[in-house]
Amino acid sequence: MRKHNKLFASVALAIGCTMSLSAHAAGKELKSIGITVGSLGNPYFVTIAKGAEAKAKQINPNVKVVSTSSDYDMNKQFTQIDNFISAHADMILLNAVDPKAIEPAVKKAQKAGIVVVAVDVAAAGADATVQTNNVQAGEISCEFLAKKLNGKGNVVIENGPQVSAVIDRVNGCKSVLAKNPGIKVLSDDQDAKGSREGGMNAMQGYLTRFPKLDGVFAINDPQAIGTDLAAKQLHRNNIVITSVDGAPDIESALKTDTMVQASASQDPWSMAQQAVAVGYDLMNGKKPANPTILLPSTLVTRGNVGSYKGWSSPR
Repeated sequence: MRKHNKLFASVALAIGCTMSLSAHAAGKELKSIGITVGSLGNPYFVTIAKGAEAKAKQINPNVKVVSTSSDYDMNKQFTQIDNFISAHADMILLNAVDPKAIEPAVKKAQKAGIVVVAVDVAAAGADATVQTNNVQAGEISCEFLAKKLNGKGNVVIENGPQVSAVIDRVNGCKSVLAKNPGIKVLSDDQDAKGSREGGMNAMQGYLTRFPKLDGVFAINDPQAIGTDLAAKQLHRNNIVITSVDGAPDIESALKTDTMVQASASQDPWSMAQQAVAVGYDLMNGKKPANPTILLPSTLVTRGNVGSYKGWSSPR
């Protein structure tokens, strides 16, 4: 009888160990993600939100995903993060309005046990960051611009919201244009709001102020499309426009009559998917080899748009 009891106890112990091991292997469950991005009026940020949701649902089909638009308003983003904390989110994907000023909100979320992953732009204190190599994107876009102008002419850098991605692109562009003494930068500090309408308004101003304008580097594709529209409306031709994003709109534009001639690509779908995967690993105690993951950019032009695969979201 004693033998049977011992055998039963050892079997029960083995089963208990196996169960606890399998429970440990399964790790923390991803039940809820909060996403706050610059503007859900921009297809780029919509793709980030959709890419994150798709990856989260691979991990847990029942996960709750809430996507919000900060509209580049710091107070609004603070409130959104507070709401994610109140809702007991497991992870926040953060596209910060201001990379430094956001830190208290990041710390508050982390104190509540939430993993914070910065996506597309940096955020002070975040557990990890996944973004395009934006300096490189600005460089390759403006190398193309300088080459098209044969190293001389009047150029505008059409700036945008002062998030890290935009600052890096502009710095990359400036470093390239500085190597071309024949290129004169007429303006580099106007915020065209990251939107098509903002690009149109900014370009109308440039064309009124500058009788001779040869090239424009716009910090993203919506601004570039607005810039092109403004130039056409004011009957100004032969302006070389380049940008960053490699968005579907630019794919179409490069195949038609447009002054936009190149865009340094990003992949918001892949970026968001990596951010969720890294965040889930962090939830379960696995840190990435490098907390900042930079995705390389490639240049999309009229010459190669036919073979460009585009954003890796489902089509």
